[in-house]
Amino acid sequence: MSEIKQEIAVDGATVPFYTYKDGDVEYFEFDTSRCGPPEPMVNAMAGLKLVTDSGKKLVMINHKKPMGLLNKIGENFDIEVENLADGRVKLLFSFKDGKSQEADLTQTSCHG
Repeated sequence: MSEIKQEIAVDGATVPFYTYKDGDVEYFEFDTSRCGPPEPMVNAMAGLKLVTDSGKKLVMINHKKPMGLLNKIGENFDIEVENLADGRVKLLFSFKDGKSQEADLTQTSCHG
């Protein structure tokens, strides 16, 4: 993995986003572990707009598993969840062909 993370501007984001490459895959990463609602949802929706093909993935670090987000877009992306040693949760969102394109990424409130 390239250890060089570059900060990028992401429309609608309220926290810093970073990008880096690992082989042919470009990763976009953000951390909302110190944010309260609705910031995790807002930033996840902004970041998911960057996952436009299988060569791009989104990494979200959060204080807990964001069930409202997962209920909203869980069928549209492949999602891996990892519990970190410090109690935070790392989610990896990957493009799901035929499904990711159908995701409504404009709904940034979590009703759930």
